[in-house]
Amino acid sequence: MRKLLRHDAPSVVGNNRAFHRMLRDGIPVEYRRDDGSIAGDHVRLIDFDNHDANDWLAVNQFTVIEDQNNRRPDIVVFVNGLPLGIIELKIPEDTDKWFAAAFNQIQTYKQEIPSLMHYNEVTVISDGLEARIGSLTANQEWFKVWRTIEGEFDAPATALELETLVGGVFEKRRLLGLIRNFIAFEEDADRGTVQKLIAGYHQFFAVKAAVDETIRATAKDRTGEFPGTYWAGKMEGGKEGDRRVGVVWHT
Repeated sequence: MRKLLRHDAPSVVGNNRAFHRMLRDGIPVEYRRDDGSIAGDHVRLIDFDNHDANDWLAVNQFTVIEDQNNRRPDIVVFVNGLPLGIIELKIPEDTDKWFAAAFNQIQTYKQEIPSLMHYNEVTVISDGLEARIGSLTANQEWFKVWRTIEGEFDAPATALELETLVGGVFEKRRLLGLIRNFIAFEEDADRGTVQKLIAGYHQFFAVKAAVDETIRATAKDRTGEFPGTYWAGKMEGGKEGDRRVGVVWHT
């Protein structure tokens, strides 16, 4: 708990990066065995393999008071008590106005209640119709639309972007997969900055399909190894161990 609550880095991004590593890899701890010797282990903050083993909560108007600043993000998504997601909502109006207002609100949270943003993994801004997802460090250009729920096809043009984003990102298994495997930090040595990167929807689903197909194409018979039916996935007519993986093409 002390390691989890410690904010040693001089910046919000530095603390966020340290937390993300603990979230993904676990927190190294030591404990005393029955014979008195010291052993090492990792405390896992999230069960990534069994999503229902975690505690899920979405809170409306969650109040955070820090250094006499009183802020209430519209929706905070908690997993095991950790505030991993923020959804900031604005009244529908001209796109430029609601988008700028919501984006600026996130920047205010980073300045005035950084202890909340220390744990943030996913940030969403929306007017209830349109919606964008971005990282802690994303500028306005890199808050992007999430265009699909299951990854098989884009949502119809008539669908609400917020519904598609919530269904596509916040489904339990997908959210944990996004956090575990599709977030990275990039350092710019020349500028002395660190950027937090989150995969777009096309990258998320394409990589998952590529990995699944690679497992199928290089595997021996895996019948019964996983729950349900193990099938050929995206490769039409693909068979177990046929060495036919396919090609992924996207930006």
